[in-house]
Amino acid sequence: MTNEQLKLWNNIKSFELDEPEISLSFTDRLARENGWTFEYSIRAIAEYKKFIFLLTISKYPLTPSDQVDQVWHLHLLYTQSYWDDFCENTIKRKIHHGPTKGGDTEKNKYTNWYEKTKELYLQIFENETPKDIWPSSEIRFSEINFERVNINRNWIIKKTILNEIFIRIDACRSLCSYQRKFFPSSSKCSIKPTSSTKSPDFVANK
Repeated sequence: MTNEQLKLWNNIKSFELDEPEISLSFTDRLARENGWTFEYSIRAIAEYKKFIFLLTISKYPLTPSDQVDQVWHLHLLYTQSYWDDFCENTIKRKIHHGPTKGGDTEKNKYTNWYEKTKELYLQIFENETPKDIWPSSEIRFSEINFERVNINRNWIIKKTILNEIFIRIDACRSLCSYQRKFFPSSSKCSIKPTSSTKSPDFVANK
């Protein structure tokens, strides 16, 4: 980094997103809305600041990871903090957020920008991007099917856990069938045999 870049980076790094003495801080809200731990949210914020710094020095467009993008989305909601305190007073420039227009051309463009972002990250910070915050391009642009869920009214269960549950139920059914066939008088199994308990709506391959 040049001296000027180092000064800018220090200003960005020391920029405070959490207001003091409030019940729900920026980091608290980030963790709550994404289902992250507080510690992971702190790390995501640090990566967001690195990304913004890279944007200020890059000669070409860049693309964040989804995790970094979630920090950016939330910061944009704090309009005074983002536009006045951060853009105008800290980095001295406006940085707008441009979402994709959809389609293969856009996907290829953003994939290319994402790879360039990670290359520049390595060049400037002399470290690889952390994989749990900056996943591969394949994951970044395939696992993007998100929607808001009211967790007061709905349970959220990972598909891998559902797979395990259904596998165990199938095993129990098989055991019950075996008991009924070979030990009909002593069997107390209460699960009625069916063809399958698995459903393509609930069972995933991952």
